[in-house]
Amino acid sequence: MVKIAIDAMGGDFGPEPIVKGVIEALKEKKFEPILVGKKDEILSLLPKGYKDKISIVESDDVISMSDAATDALKRKESTIYKAVDLVRNGEADGVVSAGHSGATMTVATMRMGRIKGVLRPALVSLMPTTQGKSVLLDVGANVDCKAENLAQFAVMGEFYAKDMLSIENPRVGLLANGEEKSKGNEVTKEAYQLLKDEEAFIGNVEGTDIFNSECDVIVCDGFVGNLVLKSAEGAADTINYFIKQRIKKSPIAITGALLMKRVFKMLKKQIDYAEIGGAPLVGIKGCAIVAHGKSNSKAVKNAIFQAIRYIDTGVNEHIENRLAQQKEQKA
Repeated sequence: MVKIAIDAMGGDFGPEPIVKGVIEALKEKKFEPILVGKKDEILSLLPKGYKDKISIVESDDVISMSDAATDALKRKESTIYKAVDLVRNGEADGVVSAGHSGATMTVATMRMGRIKGVLRPALVSLMPTTQGKSVLLDVGANVDCKAENLAQFAVMGEFYAKDMLSIENPRVGLLANGEEKSKGNEVTKEAYQLLKDEEAFIGNVEGTDIFNSECDVIVCDGFVGNLVLKSAEGAADTINYFIKQRIKKSPIAITGALLMKRVFKMLKKQIDYAEIGGAPLVGIKGCAIVAHGKSNSKAVKNAIFQAIRYIDTGVNEHIENRLAQQKEQKA
Protein backbone atom coordinates (compact mmCIF):
# COMPACT_ATOMS: atom_id res chain seq x y z
CA MET A 1 0.00 0.00 0.00
CA VAL A 2 1.25 3.48 -0.90
CA LYS A 3 2.58 5.49 2.04
CA ILE A 4 2.28 9.29 1.97
CA ALA A 5 4.12 11.57 4.41
CA ILE A 6 2.17 14.77 5.10
CA ASP A 7 3.51 17.95 6.68
CA ALA A 8 0.66 18.46 9.15
CA MET A 9 1.72 21.91 10.37
CA GLY A 10 2.83 23.76 7.23
CA GLY A 11 -0.41 25.30 5.94
CA ASP A 12 -1.60 28.83 6.65
CA PHE A 13 -4.46 27.56 8.82
CA GLY A 14 -2.56 25.06 10.94
CA PRO A 15 -3.19 21.33 11.16
CA GLU A 16 -7.02 21.30 11.16
CA PRO A 17 -7.69 21.42 7.37
CA ILE A 18 -4.74 19.11 6.74
CA VAL A 19 -5.93 16.44 9.17
CA LYS A 20 -9.48 16.81 7.84
CA GLY A 21 -8.19 16.39 4.28
CA VAL A 22 -6.34 13.21 5.23
CA ILE A 23 -9.51 11.76 6.75
CA GLU A 24 -11.54 12.66 3.65
CA ALA A 25 -8.89 11.00 1.48
CA LEU A 26 -8.97 7.82 3.58
CA LYS A 27 -12.72 7.58 3.05
CA GLU A 28 -12.15 7.36 -0.72
CA LYS A 29 -8.79 5.60 -1.19
CA LYS A 30 -6.64 3.05 0.58
CA PHE A 31 -3.22 4.39 1.54
CA GLU A 32 -1.08 4.78 4.64
CA PRO A 33 -0.81 8.40 5.83
CA ILE A 34 2.09 9.51 8.03
CA LEU A 35 1.42 12.90 9.61
CA VAL A 36 4.47 14.89 10.71
CA GLY A 37 3.85 17.53 13.37
CA LYS A 38 2.79 18.21 16.93
CA LYS A 39 1.39 14.91 18.09
CA ASP A 40 -0.97 16.26 20.76
CA GLU A 41 -2.56 18.73 18.34
CA ILE A 42 -2.95 16.11 15.62
CA LEU A 43 -4.48 13.55 17.99
CA SER A 44 -6.99 16.11 19.27
CA LEU A 45 -8.26 16.54 15.69
CA LEU A 46 -8.61 12.84 14.90
CA PRO A 47 -12.09 11.33 15.34
CA LYS A 48 -12.54 7.91 16.86
CA GLY A 49 -11.76 5.13 14.47
CA TYR A 50 -8.95 6.97 12.70
CA LYS A 51 -6.24 7.07 15.35
CA ASP A 52 -5.14 3.56 14.46
CA LYS A 53 -5.20 4.29 10.71
CA ILE A 54 -2.81 7.25 10.81
CA SER A 55 0.83 7.21 11.92
CA ILE A 56 2.29 10.32 13.55
CA VAL A 57 5.92 11.48 13.60
CA GLU A 58 6.57 14.06 16.31
CA SER A 59 7.94 17.47 15.27
CA ASP A 60 7.21 20.90 16.70
CA ASP A 61 9.56 22.92 14.47
CA VAL A 62 7.65 24.55 11.60
CA ILE A 63 9.31 26.50 8.78
CA SER A 64 7.43 29.81 8.57
CA MET A 65 6.81 31.76 5.37
CA SER A 66 9.24 34.45 6.54
CA ASP A 67 12.13 31.97 6.84
CA ALA A 68 14.65 31.57 4.04
CA ALA A 69 14.17 28.38 2.01
CA THR A 70 17.79 27.34 2.58
CA ASP A 71 17.31 27.51 6.37
CA ALA A 72 15.20 24.37 6.11
CA LEU A 73 18.30 22.32 5.29
CA LYS A 74 19.79 23.20 8.69
CA ARG A 75 16.60 22.52 10.67
CA LYS A 76 16.61 18.73 10.65
CA GLU A 77 13.85 18.50 13.27
CA SER A 78 11.39 20.58 11.22
CA THR A 79 8.19 19.05 9.89
CA ILE A 80 9.14 19.34 6.22
CA TYR A 81 12.66 17.97 6.74
CA LYS A 82 11.35 14.95 8.64
CA ALA A 83 8.56 14.36 6.11
CA VAL A 84 10.99 14.42 3.17
CA ASP A 85 13.44 12.15 4.99
CA LEU A 86 10.70 9.54 5.38
CA VAL A 87 10.72 9.32 1.56
CA ARG A 88 14.51 9.42 1.37
CA ASN A 89 14.77 6.54 3.84
CA GLY A 90 12.12 4.44 2.10
CA GLU A 91 9.58 4.78 4.92
CA ALA A 92 7.18 6.68 2.62
CA ASP A 93 6.65 6.83 -1.14
CA GLY A 94 5.77 10.50 -1.44
CA VAL A 95 5.41 13.73 0.50
CA VAL A 96 2.70 16.40 0.52
CA SER A 97 3.22 19.85 2.02
CA ALA A 98 1.16 23.04 2.10
CA GLY A 99 3.96 24.83 3.92
CA HIS A 100 6.82 27.03 2.70
CA SER A 101 7.03 26.09 -0.99
CA GLY A 102 10.66 27.14 -1.36
CA ALA A 103 11.67 25.09 1.67
CA THR A 104 9.73 22.08 0.39
CA MET A 105 11.42 22.25 -3.03
CA THR A 106 14.88 22.84 -1.55
CA VAL A 107 14.71 20.02 0.99
CA ALA A 108 13.08 17.60 -1.47
CA THR A 109 15.73 18.27 -4.11
CA MET A 110 18.70 18.07 -1.76
CA ARG A 111 17.53 15.16 0.39
CA MET A 112 15.82 12.97 -2.23
CA GLY A 113 18.21 13.82 -5.03
CA ARG A 114 17.50 14.13 -8.74
CA ILE A 115 16.48 11.44 -11.21
CA LYS A 116 19.52 10.17 -13.10
CA GLY A 117 20.23 12.52 -15.99
CA VAL A 118 18.10 15.40 -14.68
CA LEU A 119 19.99 18.68 -14.33
CA ARG A 120 17.23 20.54 -12.46
CA PRO A 121 13.75 19.56 -11.27
CA ALA A 122 10.76 21.64 -12.35
CA LEU A 123 7.50 22.64 -10.72
CA VAL A 124 4.41 21.72 -12.75
CA SER A 125 1.07 23.50 -12.89
CA LEU A 126 -2.09 22.59 -14.78
CA MET A 127 -3.79 25.37 -16.74
CA PRO A 128 -7.45 25.32 -17.91
CA THR A 129 -8.02 25.05 -21.68
CA THR A 130 -11.01 24.91 -24.01
CA GLN A 131 -10.65 21.11 -24.15
CA GLY A 132 -9.35 20.22 -20.70
CA LYS A 133 -5.97 21.11 -19.21
CA SER A 134 -2.45 21.93 -20.36
CA VAL A 135 0.80 21.32 -18.50
CA LEU A 136 2.95 24.37 -17.73
CA LEU A 137 6.52 24.02 -16.45
CA ASP A 138 8.56 25.39 -14.82
CA VAL A 139 6.37 27.63 -12.62
CA GLY A 140 8.84 28.55 -9.92
CA ALA A 141 11.63 26.11 -9.15
CA ASN A 142 14.23 27.72 -11.46
CA VAL A 143 14.27 31.47 -12.03
CA ASP A 144 17.22 31.26 -14.43
CA CYS A 145 17.59 28.38 -16.88
CA LYS A 146 19.94 27.18 -19.59
CA ALA A 147 18.72 25.75 -22.88
CA GLU A 148 19.53 22.22 -21.66
CA ASN A 149 17.19 22.73 -18.70
CA LEU A 150 14.30 23.77 -20.96
CA ALA A 151 14.93 20.77 -23.21
CA GLN A 152 14.69 18.47 -20.20
CA PHE A 153 11.54 20.22 -18.97
CA ALA A 154 10.02 19.25 -22.33
CA VAL A 155 10.70 15.57 -21.59
CA MET A 156 9.37 15.86 -18.05
CA GLY A 157 6.23 17.65 -19.21
CA GLU A 158 5.61 15.17 -22.03
CA PHE A 159 5.64 12.15 -19.72
CA TYR A 160 3.71 13.96 -17.00
CA ALA A 161 0.98 14.64 -19.58
CA LYS A 162 1.07 11.03 -20.78
CA ASP A 163 0.99 9.40 -17.35
CA MET A 164 -1.00 11.82 -15.23
CA LEU A 165 -3.44 13.26 -17.80
CA SER A 166 -3.63 10.19 -20.06
CA ILE A 167 -2.76 12.21 -23.18
CA GLU A 168 -1.44 9.61 -25.62
CA ASN A 169 0.63 11.92 -27.83
CA PRO A 170 1.21 15.23 -26.00
CA ARG A 171 2.13 18.25 -28.13
CA VAL A 172 5.04 20.12 -26.56
CA GLY A 173 5.61 23.83 -27.21
CA LEU A 174 8.31 26.29 -26.17
CA LEU A 175 6.87 29.54 -24.79
CA ALA A 176 8.14 32.54 -26.75
CA ASN A 177 7.03 35.95 -27.98
CA GLY A 178 6.09 34.55 -31.39
CA GLU A 179 5.64 31.28 -33.24
CA GLU A 180 8.55 31.78 -35.63
CA LYS A 181 11.74 29.92 -34.71
CA SER A 182 13.61 33.22 -34.79
CA LYS A 183 11.54 34.55 -31.88
CA GLY A 184 12.53 34.44 -28.21
CA ASN A 185 15.66 35.26 -26.26
CA GLU A 186 19.03 33.57 -26.68
CA VAL A 187 18.16 30.75 -24.27
CA THR A 188 14.85 29.87 -25.95
CA LYS A 189 16.45 30.05 -29.41
CA GLU A 190 19.10 27.58 -28.30
CA ALA A 191 16.47 25.39 -26.65
CA TYR A 192 14.51 25.38 -29.92
CA GLN A 193 17.52 23.88 -31.69
CA LEU A 194 17.81 21.18 -29.03
CA LEU A 195 14.12 20.31 -29.34
CA LYS A 196 13.48 20.68 -33.08
CA ASP A 197 13.98 16.99 -33.88
CA GLU A 198 11.84 15.68 -31.00
CA GLU A 199 8.66 14.01 -32.22
CA ALA A 200 6.44 15.68 -29.61
CA PHE A 201 7.81 19.20 -30.24
CA ILE A 202 5.52 21.48 -32.27
CA GLY A 203 7.72 24.60 -32.08
CA ASN A 204 7.33 27.95 -30.39
CA VAL A 205 3.98 28.82 -28.85
CA GLU A 206 2.56 32.07 -27.52
CA GLY A 207 0.73 32.89 -24.31
CA THR A 208 -2.70 32.33 -25.88
CA ASP A 209 -1.74 28.74 -26.72
CA ILE A 210 -1.64 27.91 -23.01
CA PHE A 211 -5.44 28.13 -22.92
CA ASN A 212 -6.70 27.38 -26.46
CA SER A 213 -5.90 23.63 -26.57
CA GLU A 214 -3.38 24.07 -29.40
CA CYS A 215 -0.70 22.65 -27.14
CA ASP A 216 -0.62 20.13 -24.28
CA VAL A 217 2.73 21.00 -22.66
CA ILE A 218 4.20 24.50 -22.44
CA VAL A 219 7.86 24.86 -21.51
CA CYS A 220 9.42 27.97 -19.96
CA ASP A 221 11.74 29.00 -17.13
CA GLY A 222 10.43 29.41 -13.59
CA PHE A 223 10.46 33.20 -13.70
CA VAL A 224 8.19 33.39 -16.75
CA GLY A 225 6.08 30.42 -15.65
CA ASN A 226 5.35 31.92 -12.25
CA LEU A 227 4.33 35.22 -13.85
CA VAL A 228 1.99 33.37 -16.21
CA LEU A 229 0.46 31.42 -13.32
CA LYS A 230 -0.10 34.47 -11.10
CA SER A 231 -1.42 36.54 -14.03
CA ALA A 232 -3.96 33.82 -14.87
CA GLU A 233 -5.10 33.66 -11.24
CA GLY A 234 -5.43 37.43 -11.12
CA ALA A 235 -7.36 37.57 -14.40
CA ALA A 236 -9.81 34.92 -13.15
CA ASP A 237 -10.43 36.88 -9.94
CA THR A 238 -10.93 40.14 -11.87
CA ILE A 239 -13.41 38.56 -14.31
CA ASN A 240 -15.32 37.11 -11.36
CA TYR A 241 -15.41 40.58 -9.73
CA PHE A 242 -16.75 42.25 -12.88
CA ILE A 243 -19.47 39.60 -13.27
CA LYS A 244 -20.62 40.08 -9.66
CA GLN A 245 -20.65 43.88 -10.02
CA ARG A 246 -22.69 43.71 -13.24
CA ILE A 247 -25.19 41.31 -11.68
CA LYS A 248 -25.78 43.70 -8.76
CA LYS A 249 -26.60 46.58 -11.13
CA SER A 250 -28.95 44.83 -13.54
CA PRO A 251 -32.14 42.78 -12.83
CA ILE A 252 -31.81 41.26 -16.31
CA ALA A 253 -28.26 40.21 -15.48
CA ILE A 254 -29.53 38.46 -12.33
CA THR A 255 -31.84 36.34 -14.46
CA GLY A 256 -29.00 35.56 -16.85
CA ALA A 257 -26.72 34.70 -13.96
CA LEU A 258 -29.19 32.16 -12.63
CA LEU A 259 -29.30 30.52 -16.05
CA MET A 260 -25.49 30.57 -16.27
CA LYS A 261 -24.97 29.26 -12.74
CA ARG A 262 -23.93 25.81 -13.97
CA VAL A 263 -21.45 27.32 -16.43
CA PHE A 264 -19.90 29.49 -13.70
CA LYS A 265 -19.65 26.44 -11.46
CA MET A 266 -17.79 24.50 -14.17
CA LEU A 267 -15.44 27.44 -14.80
CA LYS A 268 -14.67 27.78 -11.11
CA LYS A 269 -13.88 24.06 -10.93
CA GLN A 270 -11.42 24.43 -13.81
CA ILE A 271 -9.40 27.18 -12.13
CA ASP A 272 -9.80 26.21 -8.46
CA TYR A 273 -6.47 25.02 -6.99
CA ALA A 274 -8.42 22.91 -4.49
CA GLU A 275 -9.61 20.74 -7.38
CA ILE A 276 -6.03 20.08 -8.52
CA GLY A 277 -4.45 19.72 -5.10
CA GLY A 278 -0.94 20.94 -5.65
CA ALA A 279 2.06 21.27 -7.94
CA PRO A 280 4.40 18.28 -8.27
CA LEU A 281 8.16 18.81 -8.26
CA VAL A 282 9.12 16.70 -11.27
CA GLY A 283 12.65 15.38 -11.72
CA ILE A 284 13.43 14.25 -8.19
CA LYS A 285 13.80 10.69 -6.90
CA GLY A 286 10.43 10.14 -5.33
CA CYS A 287 7.33 12.29 -5.24
CA ALA A 288 6.83 15.74 -3.68
CA ILE A 289 3.56 17.65 -4.06
CA VAL A 290 3.70 21.36 -3.20
CA ALA A 291 0.19 22.39 -2.12
CA HIS A 292 -1.13 25.95 -1.78
CA GLY A 293 -0.57 27.54 1.62
CA LYS A 294 -4.27 28.35 1.85
CA SER A 295 -5.27 24.75 1.10
CA ASN A 296 -8.57 23.63 2.57
CA SER A 297 -9.38 19.99 3.33
CA LYS A 298 -10.49 19.38 -0.27
CA ALA A 299 -7.17 20.67 -1.63
CA VAL A 300 -5.24 18.48 0.80
CA LYS A 301 -7.30 15.44 -0.18
CA ASN A 302 -6.65 16.07 -3.88
CA ALA A 303 -2.94 16.69 -3.27
CA ILE A 304 -2.76 13.26 -1.64
CA PHE A 305 -4.62 11.69 -4.56
CA GLN A 306 -2.21 13.39 -6.94
CA ALA A 307 0.75 11.94 -5.03
CA ILE A 308 -0.74 8.44 -5.12
CA ARG A 309 -1.36 8.64 -8.88
CA TYR A 310 2.12 10.04 -9.50
CA ILE A 311 3.66 7.08 -7.69
CA ASP A 312 1.40 4.48 -9.30
CA THR A 313 1.94 5.65 -12.90
CA GLY A 314 5.76 5.48 -12.79
CA VAL A 315 6.37 8.98 -14.19
CA ASN A 316 9.93 9.11 -12.84
CA GLU A 317 10.97 5.85 -14.48
CA HIS A 318 9.61 6.97 -17.84
CA ILE A 319 11.47 10.31 -17.64
CA GLU A 320 14.72 8.58 -16.67
CA ASN A 321 14.44 6.08 -19.53
CA ARG A 322 13.79 8.81 -22.10
CA LEU A 323 16.72 10.94 -20.94
CA ALA A 324 19.00 7.90 -21.10
CA GLN A 325 17.74 7.16 -24.62
CA GLN A 326 18.46 10.75 -25.69
CA LYS A 327 21.97 10.49 -24.28
CA GLU A 328 22.63 7.30 -26.25
CA GLN A 329 21.37 8.89 -29.45
CA LYS A 330 23.74 11.83 -29.04
CA ALA A 331 26.74 9.60 -28.24
